[in-house]
Amino acid sequence: MHEEMTEATLEATPHTALEATPGPGPAMPSHDQRPSPLTAVRHTAGGIGAVGVKELRGRMRGRRAFVILTIYLVLLGGFAWMVELIMERTYSSGFGGSAAFASAQIGQVIFASLLMLETLQVAFLAPAATAGSISLEREKQTLELLVVTPISSLAIVLGKLLSALVYVWLLIAASIPLTAVVFVYGGVGPEDVVRGYVVLIVTALGFGAFGLFASSLVKRTQAATAISVFGVLFASIGTIFLLIFWQAMATSDDGRGVGAIRGSPPMVIAYLNPFLAQADVLCGTETSSGGWCSVAGLAGDRTISQPAQPEPVRLDAVAAPGVPGAPGVGVGGAPGGFVNPAADIPPFGVARDTFWTKSVVTWLILSVVFLLGSVQFVSPTRRWRLRRGRRVEEGVA
Repeated sequence: MHEEMTEATLEATPHTALEATPGPGPAMPSHDQRPSPLTAVRHTAGGIGAVGVKELRGRMRGRRAFVILTIYLVLLGGFAWMVELIMERTYSSGFGGSAAFASAQIGQVIFASLLMLETLQVAFLAPAATAGSISLEREKQTLELLVVTPISSLAIVLGKLLSALVYVWLLIAASIPLTAVVFVYGGVGPEDVVRGYVVLIVTALGFGAFGLFASSLVKRTQAATAISVFGVLFASIGTIFLLIFWQAMATSDDGRGVGAIRGSPPMVIAYLNPFLAQADVLCGTETSSGGWCSVAGLAGDRTISQPAQPEPVRLDAVAAPGVPGAPGVGVGGAPGGFVNPAADIPPFGVARDTFWTKSVVTWLILSVVFLLGSVQFVSPTRRWRLRRGRRVEEGVA
């Protein structure tokens, strides 16, 4: 009886319905079905973790990573010690003023020396750590095997970048206790240290993303390393030369400029220089114009100087004779009857532009651009290319 009912049911079932009935195996998703955003984020995070852990195990395995870290800290500490001895000999000669002033100056110089040295190291170590991330995979002919895995191209690129930058960020974090020694001398606040290290972290991210982009752009590691080095040189030395050249040409011929070179230079050129951003951070530690404020002035639309003093105010009120500020009597008994409300308040701090924040935002934007470009070159199918040809074929069909 059961067999007869089954046969009758099969005969009554349309042929198209039988074809659409899923079999015992797993149902295959149709071409139009796409994973949800949450699922895509989970897959991407899993791919980043898989690639990052694999790369970190290769980088941190053995003694080399810890030996390099130890040597780095020893050299950085020795450099700070030598700077401290030089400044101590300078202020012990009798030209340094009071002990409190000399201590603050020593702290500022040590902080500036360490910050600039770390910026120089990060500018070259970050792109060097990522310059061979993709090109080495091509040379070993393993990039195709990595691409055909379920890991997305975005996860591959982010995993390579983060695994390379973790070690650079480890070097930056290891130098924080050494930099905190400047608090013993004074002259530098905690907010200044935070600003300097924010610039360091973002600089490592930007230059690392640029090195990864160069690695995905060419097939050889040597070519990627050369592109990264030239990029660092342009961002550090080339931008300063362009700013000086622009200012020299713009002020020639009685300020009329040469051709299209007139007025202030494009500030986007200065935003690419991490050393100018650090100079702006160091300018915040100074109490007068000059020094690092003069260097940071290359990246500002106005000259960095002391705060402008209020204009003298004439008092027309009748006052007792001989009282400063009365009509005909100035401050200190000088004639004129003009007084300065801030005459007895010494200027503290400098008027400056917050240039370092603009530089940080610029490098964050460039990092995203470099990462998207790297994903485009790593992906063999060019997934972000507009598929116009397919749409035309569907319309014709």
